[in-house]
Amino acid sequence: MAHEHSSRPRVSRNSDEQDMDHTPARPPGNTAARPPGTPPGNPPPRIAELDPESWSAVLAPRLASFAGVARHEHVTRAARDMGVPQSTLSRAMVRLEQDLGVALFARIGRTVALTPAGRTFLASVERALGEVERAAESVRADADPASGKVAFGFLHTMGSETVPGLIRAFRADYPRVRFALVQNYGEAMIERMRAGELDLCLTSPVPDAPDLTARRLDEQRLRLVVPDDHRLARRRRVRLAEAADETFVTLEPGYGLRRITDDLCAEAGFRPRVAFEGEEAETLRGLVAAGLGVALLPPPAVARPGVVELTVTAPRAVREIGVAWLDGHPDTPPVAAFKRFLLSRRGQLLPD
Repeated sequence: MAHEHSSRPRVSRNSDEQDMDHTPARPPGNTAARPPGTPPGNPPPRIAELDPESWSAVLAPRLASFAGVARHEHVTRAARDMGVPQSTLSRAMVRLEQDLGVALFARIGRTVALTPAGRTFLASVERALGEVERAAESVRADADPASGKVAFGFLHTMGSETVPGLIRAFRADYPRVRFALVQNYGEAMIERMRAGELDLCLTSPVPDAPDLTARRLDEQRLRLVVPDDHRLARRRRVRLAEAADETFVTLEPGYGLRRITDDLCAEAGFRPRVAFEGEEAETLRGLVAAGLGVALLPPPAVARPGVVELTVTAPRAVREIGVAWLDGHPDTPPVAAFKRFLLSRRGQLLPD
């Protein structure tokens, strides 16, 4: 019967070792054991494994201790500098060498010197500890109340006036807060929020999902945009049903404004014939001006020549704008401050 040989560390505990709770020992003769799950002949993975018996989990708690001893080349001085008992540090280094199956130090009286293997190991340990230090400083900086970061998503149609105005007003009180901005359609922003890439997003329609918290902030009237030589162009108001025979240019499926357009047309008693599906409202305006069709769009930041924008009297053509975030996720101070600011703008979100 073939017996499978395991290279996984065995976890042992020793209550008098303050530096390590889990102190693994390698099986005798298995000095070149590889991290679990790595086939022979393949390089070990570069990403640290989450397995509690992987090399990263086994060695990580001791790396700073090893680096301290290596820098001082003296266990007693290193222990004093690190605030741990000398005996604890000595045992930790012995156990580290046993686990690796490699001598990292040459003992010379009360001093120690790195072996060639120890110098090689130290170079990688210093890089790893530097990365941890930088990561810690980065997340602390992002959470700083005065100068932290807010990852904020918003719709394309909010980008020309609404969002710049919001950020300008917020930074009057928080001038050093940084923003990581993402401009996209609603569903894409929500997926990025679920992936941890956004703290909150300004979107429409206001989402309704069990893992999200959403608050309605404002509503925006939609207009029927027609070419300036269109049969309806001399009108100021129109019922949407009067455009039932028209060709529409719309946003692509998945965009909130596309869903609203389809729903409003259905409420008016027809299904729109679509000539073009785009990704940006101003592109659609340009195509309306070119005579390709008509469109239901929010008001432009700047009036565009070649089109006329009609008020829709029936059905009521509006879209709700809201802010959403992941339910139950704690906010950093700058995110909490910006969230409070957005909620304070209810009914005043959009420019007049």
